[in-house]
Amino acid sequence: MPIPLHTFETRGPVNPSNNYVVPRTEEIADLVYRINDGRYIVIFAPRQTGKTTFFRWTLDTLDKTYLPIQLNFEVYQKISPEEFYHYFKEDVQKEIENSQLQNDAELHRFLENTLITSHIEMMEFFEQLGSYLKNRRLVIIIDEFDGIPTSVVGDFLHALRRIYLSENPNRCPYSIGIVGVKSITQLNYDRSISPFNIQDEFELPNFTLSQVRVLFKQYIQETGQTFTEGVIENFHQQTGGQPFLVNRLAQILTMEMKIGSEQTITTAHFQKAHQKILNETNVHFSHLKSNIRRHPRFETLLMEVCSYEIGIRFNIHNDFISELVTYGVLKAGVDGYCEITNPIYHHCIIQIFQPVFNGLERKYLPEDTDAGFLDYLSAEGKINMRLLLDNFRDFIARAGYRILQVPETPQEFVGQYLLFAYLDQFVHQIGGFMYTEVRTGRGRMDLIIFHQSEKHIVETKIWEGKSRYADGKQQLAAYLKLEKVSSGYYVVFDHRQKPQTQLDIDQIEGREIVSYCIPVIQQMPSAAKAI
Repeated sequence: MPIPLHTFETRGPVNPSNNYVVPRTEEIADLVYRINDGRYIVIFAPRQTGKTTFFRWTLDTLDKTYLPIQLNFEVYQKISPEEFYHYFKEDVQKEIENSQLQNDAELHRFLENTLITSHIEMMEFFEQLGSYLKNRRLVIIIDEFDGIPTSVVGDFLHALRRIYLSENPNRCPYSIGIVGVKSITQLNYDRSISPFNIQDEFELPNFTLSQVRVLFKQYIQETGQTFTEGVIENFHQQTGGQPFLVNRLAQILTMEMKIGSEQTITTAHFQKAHQKILNETNVHFSHLKSNIRRHPRFETLLMEVCSYEIGIRFNIHNDFISELVTYGVLKAGVDGYCEITNPIYHHCIIQIFQPVFNGLERKYLPEDTDAGFLDYLSAEGKINMRLLLDNFRDFIARAGYRILQVPETPQEFVGQYLLFAYLDQFVHQIGGFMYTEVRTGRGRMDLIIFHQSEKHIVETKIWEGKSRYADGKQQLAAYLKLEKVSSGYYVVFDHRQKPQTQLDIDQIEGREIVSYCIPVIQQMPSAAKAI
């Protein structure tokens, strides 16, 4: 396959000369409108969402009445206030002198002879700078703003607010964009004050499906390679349009898998690329892991969202929800409840919190097993899902109170953790592939197993009442119909004080639904506690 002239980029700012790009035309126009209106703008979004590229492109579109400069606070976090203001002024000077005003001798002398050691001197500096710029309006974009020293942030924002509220229509800076990961209220300063309550918040969303199509259209036009129907839709559905995930998955599919350009990229190809990204380590997933482990409450919150269809009301004023939104892990659903932002994150969250060793692995199989997990393959090597899940139900009964001893696992989620681990071990041994699928962003988690060109769907949830149990069967039948799969499996964990074992086999809309209601022990016997 010939090497394309362009690539899908994941390592930093993208360049249309070298990379396939999403133009973001509408978003850029929106931001330019706000700059023209002199607004002080804040955008806090997760890393690797394309913020730096987006702001650079926006500054490039401004007309000659503006002097746009871009700063970065990434390395400032541990320096003193005096050092911060010194380097801040040095950075501003360097950016201005690299602009079209580099030959202005009077401006150069002013910049050379001015020192800044505090926020007060910074305000005076900008006031004087405005007179030297004459009719040019200074626009500053500050990237990695959350690298600002905590001892500085309050006074710095107060100073910007004072400048913004001045009556000068050509104030300096005229417009500011603050870019970071943490929101201003999450930075460590006195929350009893609101130094930047003049901010205009700007949201840079993930790619839409149409934008993902635009991205791949560039690849298709350059290489001539085509895609079967549904593959690009799968890209958007699995990634939620998250820019890094879209481009990384595209790298795997178009470059690393070495599919000849004369071949059409199919759903089977996509599934292999999907499997690879779910099982690799990269900086993006490392950030995700670090972020969701920052507080012990995050695991419970995220697993509540994953496991309970009734859900958690989205409340941006809740510190835990707000922080997970900032990291790009949670979002508000259309019904006002929290959702995981994309299925790939959902799968990673389950894996991150899954214990490496649960202590029950030797009890997965009955004592009279013949060939281990191979007992659950037919003579033709096909998976017998009914026998496999019957054994899982029996395993939970065999394990008894010991499931309460699984390390670092909240009791209410132990059933789902064990089902994931059990099926994962099985699938690994038989050479299959399993991933999680989330149809609503919360509550109903599907485990999708691929083996020998067959697709098996296991939906799992926690008991939330008879009506929700019945509704789940209908929802699974509708999903099976959509996926053109004839049968599916529904595993519900019952945590009530008096749980009931239940096995149902229903025919719904021409699909067979095999449902298991599996009791989960609530507490270990007193004799076992004393051991």
